[in-house]
Amino acid sequence: MRVNKKYSCLPAEEKGIHIINIRAIEDIGYDQHESTLLNSLSKNPDADCKYGLYFRDGKRKVDYILVYHYKKSSAGKTLARRAQQNDASVRSSKQNQPLPGKGVQLEMGESEPHMDYHEDDKRFRREEYEGNLVEAGLELERYEDTKIHGIGFVKIHAPWNVLCREAEFLKLKMPTKKMYQINQTHGLLKKINSVIQKITEPIQPKVAEHKPQTVKRLSYPFSREKQHLFDLSDKDSFFDSKTRSTIVYEILKRTTCTKAKYSMGITSLLANGVYSAAYPLHDGDYEGENVEPNDRKLLCEEWASYGVFYKYQPIDLVRKYFGEKIGLYFAWLGVYTQMLIPASIVGIIVFLYGCATVDENIPSMEMCDQRNNITMCPLCDKTCSYWKMSSACATARASHLFDNPATVFFSVFMALWAATFMEHWKRKQMRLNYRWDLTGFEEEEDHPRAEYEAKVLEKSLRKEHKHKETDKEKLTWKDRFPAYLTNFVGIIFMVGLTFAIVFGVIIYRISTAAALAISSTPSGRSSVRVTVTATAVIINLVVIIILDEVYGCIARWLTQIEVPKTDKNFEERLIFKAFLLKFVNAYTPIFYVAFFKGRFVGRPGDYVYIFHSFRMEECAPGGCLMELCIQLSIIMLGKQLIQNNLFEIGIPKMKKFIRYLKLKRRRSLDHEEHMKKKQRYEVDYNLEPFAGLTPEYMEMIIQFGFVTLFVASFPLAPLFALLNNIIEIRLDAKKFVTELRRPVAVRAKDIGIWYNILRGIGKLAVIINAFVISFTSDFIPRLVYLYMYSENGTMHGFVNHTLSSFNVSDFQAGTAPNDPLDLGYEVQICRYKDYREPPWSENKYDISKDFWAVLAARLAFVIVFQNLVMFMSEFVDWIIPDIPKDISQQIHKEKVLMVEVFMREEQGKLQMLETWKDKDKKKGENCNNHSPRLSRSRSGSLSSCHSYPLDV
Repeated sequence: MRVNKKYSCLPAEEKGIHIINIRAIEDIGYDQHESTLLNSLSKNPDADCKYGLYFRDGKRKVDYILVYHYKKSSAGKTLARRAQQNDASVRSSKQNQPLPGKGVQLEMGESEPHMDYHEDDKRFRREEYEGNLVEAGLELERYEDTKIHGIGFVKIHAPWNVLCREAEFLKLKMPTKKMYQINQTHGLLKKINSVIQKITEPIQPKVAEHKPQTVKRLSYPFSREKQHLFDLSDKDSFFDSKTRSTIVYEILKRTTCTKAKYSMGITSLLANGVYSAAYPLHDGDYEGENVEPNDRKLLCEEWASYGVFYKYQPIDLVRKYFGEKIGLYFAWLGVYTQMLIPASIVGIIVFLYGCATVDENIPSMEMCDQRNNITMCPLCDKTCSYWKMSSACATARASHLFDNPATVFFSVFMALWAATFMEHWKRKQMRLNYRWDLTGFEEEEDHPRAEYEAKVLEKSLRKEHKHKETDKEKLTWKDRFPAYLTNFVGIIFMVGLTFAIVFGVIIYRISTAAALAISSTPSGRSSVRVTVTATAVIINLVVIIILDEVYGCIARWLTQIEVPKTDKNFEERLIFKAFLLKFVNAYTPIFYVAFFKGRFVGRPGDYVYIFHSFRMEECAPGGCLMELCIQLSIIMLGKQLIQNNLFEIGIPKMKKFIRYLKLKRRRSLDHEEHMKKKQRYEVDYNLEPFAGLTPEYMEMIIQFGFVTLFVASFPLAPLFALLNNIIEIRLDAKKFVTELRRPVAVRAKDIGIWYNILRGIGKLAVIINAFVISFTSDFIPRLVYLYMYSENGTMHGFVNHTLSSFNVSDFQAGTAPNDPLDLGYEVQICRYKDYREPPWSENKYDISKDFWAVLAARLAFVIVFQNLVMFMSEFVDWIIPDIPKDISQQIHKEKVLMVEVFMREEQGKLQMLETWKDKDKKKGENCNNHSPRLSRSRSGSLSSCHSYPLDV
């Protein structure tokens, strides 16, 4: 009976109508027009429950929603109504029970319809599970009269006693009555802070949570024995909607269903299709007329709008609505975006320095000077002819924009920037932990995942079949060995596939360059290098975007077959695999251009060939840094524009449009249903389910790699990342507020494994930038020439110094140009970029001493640069404390105040006990002084005296 009472939406006494009378009306039947008239005169029940935010009584708030599919047949409805009439005490809040005039009546002799076994099994599991939820103290209300046919909803409400019990179990810190003053700055710092507040006031969001606080409530883990410490004047708002949904979700995970011979929580029931969805409700609508003020509407106006892109994020309100884990993500994204501002400014200055000094750069001037008459060797066999170095003038001038002394300074700056960013985020994280009462929070082990429980059950059943007595089973490494082997082989195969695709693009570049070189037009020949580079980068971009999606699915599948025990283990393993595959996918083409292209070419007369027919491609005369810049910029910008923005905007819009068409088709079948206003849980059901923060973090981490790893070749990378992130913050905010179901709030005090990945990328960036500067750019060869070989201490003659000579008579048979007179004269000596002995030397074409001098300087630079920057980064890490001084003082102050509160409470208890003892003692003395006659005549006085302490 208690279970059935909980399912009822409203007691019959409150409605003022007896159930038997309602059923009598159902048995009699009435005309549809009369029912319409009665409905029009009655009060709208949907308005009472605020269109799904409350139970039908309009008092109990809906904390969680369970959704299930059911098959709706007329015979089934009749059977359900008959079953309902058999038990007059059981009522349901379903209002879709058909009237006798509308339903299809079954004759007495008619056999019962064939029932689907799987549907029956799911229904039995739901009944048992919901009964267990009621036994756990939750209150439920079922509702199937929805616009979405075949979908039923179960509303869940957690009463006050359940909230208190679970808050104590979860050790939730709640604000007490005790308030204390937050330490304020004094003197000059106070004036500076007030000036900053006035300046930044226009860019502050207009929300109460974002205003600076001068006082704070002391927080303490909730305890039912110490309820007097907490401010319980308004019990309805003491636990906010985020906390209520978190508590209900913990009960849903803990509550089991044993119909399938093993325990099943809500995750298992969702995985097995017993329920199709489970989610908390949004607070209400975010747009439209006469919308009541709510946090969702406020977030939409002050956060999830492109019109407020210049404002700070209301992080405290985001945390209040979505929970700490999502709040930390947006806080981290905000800090990262703010830190990109100084990096972008310095990058622009470096780029402008390159633009300003391009006309003063002697090496590029020598390359553009046609009077030098330097004839270069052919870029390919047979079809390519000799060419003038001055034809590469534009490439040489453009490469100076990114290959100048300022880029070295910028690389050092970005390494220190990365270290400062990590320290700044740690301090910001500690401030948020203090504000959000997470200072003493420790994550507890989560419930096992549904797939893990299923595997354990399968293992235990196998042992039971073999008649083995076993303790509680668990999966060992032997059980997971096939999955581990599959993971290893799969990851190796995916990495090999990425390398193979990059190798295929290299073949495309070589063959296309040779094919375009056959063109007889001079314009076609001059644009060969640009055409090949641009088309190859576009192919790389398309392949990267496609493989990113494929690798994401493969990483999830590889993680699933491992069967991790908890959701946290699953997430960490998924992140590691996805990051590894996507990192290799995104950066392999860039690594090739930076460190491998032009390194294994050979020399004229002794080139290195692929498949004995394709000659390895060379770098441009100005070096490979310009091509690296083009590759990096196109991949970074294309990935951000197409994958991060168009996919995030276009795919949800497309899914929403498809759902709209389906609903429109359904509504056209039932005009009355279309005219009704949809309930909150129906609207939220049509939203996209929350898929986790892994994709959001992943795209930002890959972008962080573009900003730091190869920043020496592209100083404008921080600027483009900044512009992207300004849009990304509002795009993600809009997605969370308007297009996704409300996620369950998860407590977290840090960003988890992502912080270690960021630190790893920061360390790797130092090494990669050292190699880019020393081996990819011409910075080291210029220094060596300037201080070792220059006759007048200038860069004049540098280009000639870096070129070697080749006698065209030494070409291998069949490799000489078909048209040796293409330049209008016969060529005897051509030049190529390398440090080798001339053809008139005894050891012709051998590596010269200059090569070894430059190589030694390059290696020395790598060692010095790496150690120096690493030391400076560690120094920044050491000199900046992880916990701000004022926060550590506030935390210590909270501990002292909490001790004082408990000491006063204990003193109060002792004083009360002493008072009771004194009163008891005095009362006993008064009773002993009474005469026996008086005590006998006034019977009961002695007993009343002794009962006084008990009464007190």
